[in-house]
Amino acid sequence: MPLRPILMSDRKDGDSPDAAVITKTRPKTQRPPLYKVMLLNDDYTPMEFVVHVLERFFGLNHSQAFEIMLTVHKKGLAVVGVFSFEVAETKVAQVMDFSRRHQHPLQCTMEKE
Repeated sequence: MPLRPILMSDRKDGDSPDAAVITKTRPKTQRPPLYKVMLLNDDYTPMEFVVHVLERFFGLNHSQAFEIMLTVHKKGLAVVGVFSFEVAETKVAQVMDFSRRHQHPLQCTMEKE
C-alpha cells in the first residue's frame, strides 16, 4: 500500500500532541471622550423658539423640550445631550446658525464630560 501525506483535513482533534494554542493579546481600546451640549439662557430669545430648537436638532418631543427650556430659563443653562466630539460640534454649529438666521442671541456650547 503506497504512503500518502497526511493532510490537515485528515486530522481529528487530539491527533497531534505537538499542537499548540496561539493566542493574540489585543490592546484595550478606550472609548472616545464624550461632550455635553448645553443651551444658555438669555433675556431675548423667545421660549417657544428654544422649544423648537430642542425638538428640531435634538429630537425631543414637545413636553421634553418644554421641560429643558424651563430648566434653561430657571437655572441659566441645561445639558441637552451628550455626544461624540463630531456630533456635539455639529449640533452646536446647527443651533448657533439657526439662531442667527432667526436673529436670536441663543447660545449653545459644548464641553468635555
